[in-house]
Amino acid sequence: MNLTPEQLAAAQKANLETLSSLTNQALQSIEKLVELNMHIAKQSLSDSMTSAKKALEVKDIQQLLAHQAEAVQPMAEKIMAYSRHLYDLAHETQNNFTKSAEKEFQLGQQKINALVEEWTQNAPAGSDAAIDAMKQAIASANNVYENSQKAVKHAVNVAQTNLNSATDKAMKTAKKK
Repeated sequence: MNLTPEQLAAAQKANLETLSSLTNQALQSIEKLVELNMHIAKQSLSDSMTSAKKALEVKDIQQLLAHQAEAVQPMAEKIMAYSRHLYDLAHETQNNFTKSAEKEFQLGQQKINALVEEWTQNAPAGSDAAIDAMKQAIASANNVYENSQKAVKHAVNVAQTNLNSATDKAMKTAKKK
């Protein structure tokens, strides 16, 4: 089967659109990361100034120790919150890229199925066994892909559950101290 110039141009256009979409998704994620880091930087500067002012008001070692103890818990909570925001951003980006990959895979699968159907219609007599073998191989590849996708999604869900549990435990521990 020969591809026409129109088919090649359409394929190149589709690939360019996919690349553009993925690039936009990556840039949006970077923009969110920069916004998060800027927010953290501003908040850290403000907290540092407030802490420094309080430290200058300290009159004895007891007040200094109390001041330091007060600063530890909010700092731990902020670090945990920042880590959580980073994880959420990475998870969102990964989901977007996975959705794009799944969409491209489905489009490719449709094209392969159409190609096989075209070959089936134009196949010489007696090639039924080869056509059936090709269809079976494609079906097996699709099953492997679907099963691997399910396994990856399950692993991500387990990891997210474990992270949430660890975060909750860490926050409870930090609040007790």
